[in-house]
Amino acid sequence: MTVGVEEEFLLVDPRTRRPVARAADVLAGVRDLPPGAQVHRELSGAQVEFASGVCATLDELREHLAAGRRALAEAAHAEGLWLVASGTPPLADPRPALSAGERFERIEAVYRGQVDGYQCCGCHVHVGVPDRETAVHVVNHLRRWLPTLLALGGNSPFDRDRDTGYASWRMMDQARFPGSGVPPFCRTAAEHADRVDRLVDSGAIVDANQTFWLARPSPRYPTVEVRVADTAAAVDDAVLQAGLTRALVDTARTAGAAPELDDQVLAAAVWSAARYGMSGPGVDPLTARRVPAAELVEALLEHVSDALGDDREPIHALVRDVLAKGTGAQRQLRAGSPEAAVDLLACTPTGTGSPRP
Repeated sequence: MTVGVEEEFLLVDPRTRRPVARAADVLAGVRDLPPGAQVHRELSGAQVEFASGVCATLDELREHLAAGRRALAEAAHAEGLWLVASGTPPLADPRPALSAGERFERIEAVYRGQVDGYQCCGCHVHVGVPDRETAVHVVNHLRRWLPTLLALGGNSPFDRDRDTGYASWRMMDQARFPGSGVPPFCRTAAEHADRVDRLVDSGAIVDANQTFWLARPSPRYPTVEVRVADTAAAVDDAVLQAGLTRALVDTARTAGAAPELDDQVLAAAVWSAARYGMSGPGVDPLTARRVPAAELVEALLEHVSDALGDDREPIHALVRDVLAKGTGAQRQLRAGSPEAAVDLLACTPTGTGSPRP
């Protein structure tokens, strides 16, 4: 099964450690992207996105992601800036400039104060599926595992110059928008499309491309798109999200009907994962009970064991690495301050594109 990843990054002034709206200048200088890869603007003028090409293996994906970070970091460096891989800005301007463009202007007009200072960066994984019906079926199965992916992928403990107390403040920031969180259970692709149309018709979202659900049939590609994790602190963290997501999709494709889990319990599980990450309790959506987050990760690995195939040992090694060294959020907190977290997560303009040591 094919896989691709979209990663969003911040552009930061090395002197102030705060985001600056220079995306257009940086994107104009990007060179040497992998085959099929692209770079894009985001809502904030201080954000840029790298989208990998369609990859057949995790090794190929790792090469794409490393090259993408390197290309963006080099373009940022040429403009006197840093490229920073954090889910929220550890230090932020009170009202950063939004990107120019008709769609971005519509978003600002609809959400007003909700987008003031909004600079959240996520890691979006796309996995190829044959059709929309399969995509909806897969998303139903993914609902159970989205909180566990978030616990592994939290990388935003600092926001607006403060320690938020959360592993993923991005998830809390994103929850302010209508239609956010775990996607609804849908029996058919038509039902899913109808739910999206209702959000558009009610004015809650600008268009059908803008649903905030943590997993969805992609509105643009023949994929399931999972966007629960924060932007990864390092390339291997993004590869781990991609490998687990692809295995979950593969497992779901041939499974029977997914359980219709309680939406409030799922919301509690997402909140717990955002709050504690891997350093505290999680919530099992099946039992509605608090359990150690590590147990939920073990259950996920067991669930996808057959689908991992040749990726089993590499994925298990990446999980062991996260458990030993900590998630991006834990690494940021160990850095000791928002300023130090920015220094830690600034991607190097040469080398592999991993964070600075």
